[in-house]
Amino acid sequence: MNLSPNRQQGLTLISILLILGLIGFFVLLTLKVVPIYLDHGKVQSALAALEETPNLASKGEFEIRDSLNKRFSINYVYDVTQDDIKITKRGNYVKVEIEYETVVKLAGNLSLLAEFHDVIEVGQE
Repeated sequence: MNLSPNRQQGLTLISILLILGLIGFFVLLTLKVVPIYLDHGKVQSALAALEETPNLASKGEFEIRDSLNKRFSINYVYDVTQDDIKITKRGNYVKVEIEYETVVKLAGNLSLLAEFHDVIEVGQE
């Protein structure tokens, strides 16, 4: 049977390997990035729960930090440290800022950096 080159179809081995490599890279990227954003969702929910706390404006800075730390330890959030939390308190006004970054190694010397900044404000300034 004599087939002409015009009738031949399909991918070469190199094309298949290239496509599989790209798919593998994006799967790896997804597996590394999704947990970062899941943890960030836990940080946002802890701040939202803190914002709903009754009499938050009457609590001291230590009590607010302690409440956040308890919520973070329950949800296994380890990316946020005490240095990342900034609490501003003036009278009945409380502002809680959490600014942190997470670095995840992808492969070799290639890393991924994600920066987050969340703020809640309670009361009148």
